[in-house]
Amino acid sequence: MRKLLVYLNAYKLESVLGPLFKLLEASFELLTPLVMAAIVDKGIGNGDRAYIIQMCLILVGLGIIGLVCSITAQYFAAKASVGFSTKLRRALFAHVQSLSFTETDTIGTSTLITRMTSDLNQVQSGLNLALRLFLRSPFVVFGAMIMAFTVDVKAALIFVVTIPLLSLVVFGIMLWSIPMYQKVQSGLDRVLGVTRENLTGVRVIRAFGKEEEEKGRFSDANENLSRLQLFVGRVSALMNPITYVIINLAIVAVIWVGGVQVDTGKLTQGEVIALVNYMSQILVELIKLANLIITVTKALACARRISAVMEVSSSMADTGRESFGSSEDAVVFENVSLAYKNAGAESLTGISFTAKRGETIGIIGGTGSGKSSLVNLIPRFYDATAGRVLVGGKDVRELPLAALRSKVGIVMQKAVLFKGSIRENLSWGKEDATEEEIWRALEISQSREFVEQKADGLDERIEQGGKNLSGGQRQRLTIARAMIREPEILILDDSASALDFATDAKLRKAIRENAAGVTVFIVSQRASTIQYADKIIVLDDGEMAGIGSHEELLASCPVYQEIYYSQFPKEARA
Repeated sequence: MRKLLVYLNAYKLESVLGPLFKLLEASFELLTPLVMAAIVDKGIGNGDRAYIIQMCLILVGLGIIGLVCSITAQYFAAKASVGFSTKLRRALFAHVQSLSFTETDTIGTSTLITRMTSDLNQVQSGLNLALRLFLRSPFVVFGAMIMAFTVDVKAALIFVVTIPLLSLVVFGIMLWSIPMYQKVQSGLDRVLGVTRENLTGVRVIRAFGKEEEEKGRFSDANENLSRLQLFVGRVSALMNPITYVIINLAIVAVIWVGGVQVDTGKLTQGEVIALVNYMSQILVELIKLANLIITVTKALACARRISAVMEVSSSMADTGRESFGSSEDAVVFENVSLAYKNAGAESLTGISFTAKRGETIGIIGGTGSGKSSLVNLIPRFYDATAGRVLVGGKDVRELPLAALRSKVGIVMQKAVLFKGSIRENLSWGKEDATEEEIWRALEISQSREFVEQKADGLDERIEQGGKNLSGGQRQRLTIARAMIREPEILILDDSASALDFATDAKLRKAIRENAAGVTVFIVSQRASTIQYADKIIVLDDGEMAGIGSHEELLASCPVYQEIYYSQFPKEARA
């Protein structure tokens, strides 16, 4: 938590004024029992109505002043806590954006979402309560004890015994519950992970009739979280009854001792009422303190989890200062190998090839052969664990990431569109794209026809993830988004899988005719999609099984032959 408090620096004044006004409110509250004692002893005892009215007006005045102080304290505490959480959320989001794919893969999407939402909200609530009550409650507790000593020393000794006993209960439960709340948040991560997987893969789950199995998996995670929360809740719930028992026993003792003192004339009835009121104040404040501790405990556990993410540094340092060279070799792989973090084996091994400017490179292979891993090294989504990847004659690790990725247009396997208009989605590729550039990109991607049929054209609204579009339409719009930036290197990572053969052929022809000088990498499992490429790279279990033209590979590469003839059985028989 201490490391995160740097985001509170802009709210130092509010962080001081909030507790200060709470202490003022508490000071007026501590005076109330003395006024009550005066009303009983002097006003009621002497039958002085004027004095009673005067003291009652003082009580009303103390109440109004306390209310104003309380509202003011709440304002400053809320401003500080909300401002702190806003800055922290912004910093956390920026930090997550700076992490490489390796770190986001390792931490997990569901965990990052929990940190940025549930955990951060808990920290905000904890800070708000801490600013309002962390000083107020102890101040009232010890202030009440001191005020009790001003009334009667013998009766005040009960306070001296009661307060440490209550502190032992409160802080003992707090120390036990802190690690347990961390486990609760981890359990929430698991539930969120299962939920996210189910919502993302709902179509697949239904297609394979796995609804009941997934319900069972969610129920297991949910029940584990529920059991853990109930267990922690039961222990935390012990705080209130135990503190009530201790306080009420202390009140009984105060009344007993006070009654004896009144009989002997050492105490007045009003002073006994004041002592009972002070004990009641301690009870109320300790209950508040107990609730505060529970909330702050959760906040501290969540703050540690946020700090853990903030402490993760990217394994991919953006320290490149080199500029692109004038080499005719657009992309060069020099004996490149890649092993993902915590993986048991390499995903790519000893890959070497050269792609000239303007060439089309086809990449084909079985599922899990490393096709996506290979093209992900070009824009430096991952760093090669051995060998070098050169773009424009320079090692990608020596180039600034922004400059490198501005040269590359990539269409991922999964077509991702954002909620907004078609125009807004295409603007991701180029913010200042003109109407003409947008329609040209749509024409190349074979999207123009269906966009023109939309009622609002380019301003047609797209739902989150493009759910109101077909799979082929989503893929074509993502290709248009990549084409609109006019990249020097275009990577199509199995991005036409939802297109029919005729549309696929038109798309490839349009790219070839309109993207002169662009180096195109086409990843596909369709032999027909890549057979006219200048070079075809055949991957098998992370290794390069062959490289060459379609005819060369058909004559010499068994892996390519197997893939091709499985898709064109008639030619296989011929």
